[in-house]
Amino acid sequence: MATAVSTRSPEESSPERTTLTSSRDRISRAEGWRRRGPLLPALIFMIVVTQIPFVFTLYYSTQSWNLVRPDSRAFVGLDNYVAVFGDSQFWRVTVNTILLIVGTVLISVILGLIFALLLDRKFLGRGVVRTLLITPFLVTPVAAALLWKTSLLSPTNGLVNWVLSPFGIKTDWLSEFPLMSVMAELVWQWTPFMMLLILAGLQSMPRDIQEAARVDGATSFRLFRELTLSHLRRFIELGAVLGAIYLVNTFDAVYMMTSGGPGVSSSNLSYYIYQRAFLGFDIGQAAAMGVVTVIGTIVVASLALRLIFKSFTGTEEPA
Repeated sequence: MATAVSTRSPEESSPERTTLTSSRDRISRAEGWRRRGPLLPALIFMIVVTQIPFVFTLYYSTQSWNLVRPDSRAFVGLDNYVAVFGDSQFWRVTVNTILLIVGTVLISVILGLIFALLLDRKFLGRGVVRTLLITPFLVTPVAAALLWKTSLLSPTNGLVNWVLSPFGIKTDWLSEFPLMSVMAELVWQWTPFMMLLILAGLQSMPRDIQEAARVDGATSFRLFRELTLSHLRRFIELGAVLGAIYLVNTFDAVYMMTSGGPGVSSSNLSYYIYQRAFLGFDIGQAAAMGVVTVIGTIVVASLALRLIFKSFTGTEEPA
């Protein structure tokens, strides 16, 4: 009679091996929970503050509900989304939002780069100048909007018209150039943020590389183009993405300066959603617009942040 031969190795058949492995698994799980435990309150707070309201917004976006008629609530499915995508004013406001974000970020980055390059040099009073340039970012957004509306861009006693009056220029900036006026206020407020971020990148740049390039005969322009700008690229990209994400939510500047007018010429998505919800009393369509805006922002921000993280970790593919 043939004898059955076991094919299991001693390691697999040993009960001590199995017990040791399970003990290590339990220790690793306990260690993982011990490390993640302090983060649980922040996670719970984030879910309560952000995700639960978003779930309610999703629910309201499927309802036909007008606040003037509280008993008119009814389930309509995706009809609100169809109405949103068919709304011509929604697309015009979307274009305004894109122009506002792109223009503000682009101008703020350029001005922030110029100021950062100036502040990277040593000169008398550099600390005072740096503090003064940072000040606009510390001003409350509502106060900054009121300052620009009443003191700078007022058609009667505004500082801008007073400066330009010798050249024969006097206009009502908020009525004739509403979107540009809001953009100017946002650029004034966001340039210090870009400047600080780029200045941090400049101060982290190794000086020995610059000195070696100067010894090799590199001009200042070529040094800036080949070394400084390439080193600052990731900081500029990070500032642009963070600024764009925040500017999507801009409400106070539009509300205080132009109220979205004339018409919707200076309105952005945040203010238009507010108008539809609290002036038009249409909760369903306002919620649908909010969901579309959030999804679009998440998609664009996720792609941009992925590229930035690859740039910072050095895993991006060479061109």
